[in-house]
Order: sequence, then C-alpha cells, then structure tokens
Amino acid sequence: MAIEAVKEYFKEYGRENDILEFNVSSATVELAARALDVIPARIAKTLSFKNEQGCILVVTAGDAKVDNRKFKDEFGIKAKMLSPEEVLGLTGHAVGGVCPFGIKNEAVTAYVDISVKRFKTVFPACGSSNSAIELNCDELYQFAQGMKWVDVCKEWQE
Repeated sequence: MAIEAVKEYFKEYGRENDILEFNVSSATVELAARALDVIPARIAKTLSFKNEQGCILVVTAGDAKVDNRKFKDEFGIKAKMLSPEEVLGLTGHAVGGVCPFGIKNEAVTAYVDISVKRFKTVFPACGSSNSAIELNCDELYQFAQGMKWVDVCKEWQE
C-alpha cells in the first residue's frame, strides 16, 4: 500500500506520526478540504505529466490550474497528463492519493509551484485517498525533493 511507503519515508524525518488518516475520502481537493476543514486552496495537489524520462510531478495549490504556455516555457514540452495506470506505475501512488513522497523511481522528478507560497501551511496527500500531512512550504519543497520552485499555474492569484 502506497501510504505505508510514505509513512516509511517520513520515518526518516521523525514525521510519520504527523500523517493524518480520515474516515472519509480526501481523493479530490474539495473532499480533502472538507475532511480537514480548510479552504480548498490550501490542499496541495500533485499533478503528473509525461516527459521523455518518465514523468514530472508538479505540486500546486488546490485552486491553481496549469497554464499550458507557462508549462511549455518551463519544461520545453506540452503539458500532457498521465493516465491513472501510468501514474500508479511510475509513482506507486493511485490517483486520489498521488504525492511526491516516498517515490523510488528516478524517472520521476518533482517541482513545487509558487501558488502554494501564499499559505503558512498546506496539506498534500500521503499516498492514499484518505490521508494528508500539514507542511509549511519549505518542508513541502524539502520532502518532495523538489528540483526547483516553478511558476506554471494560473487562476490562483488573489
């Protein structure tokens, strides 16, 4: 189970007990926001896109949408999302619980969008459709093993 891999990953940092598990689904931004009683924008969603090596993960704020022009300018490729089967195969996480944590596949690289920086803390999933962890932006970037901060989203600016 993917959540077990994420718990194992966070054990290295002494944060495995900070993972929250819910009795309800948190598989979408809206469901996660309800489960956590926070605004949807504070849910850090992880989107997965195809590239020649495997995939690019982009962690964004829950209210952000990928801007195709910005994405192409940043990565040099068209923003083409993976199928659910490809996501699971490359990351080990199923759609609804995808996160950048505990991934052992070197063909997967993670980036964090600046849309999350407006919040003190955000809540990314932890490998299952009913889990999350509260992290500040520096922790999110560190634990995601972010390659760099990117600006590839739109419709989130206040």
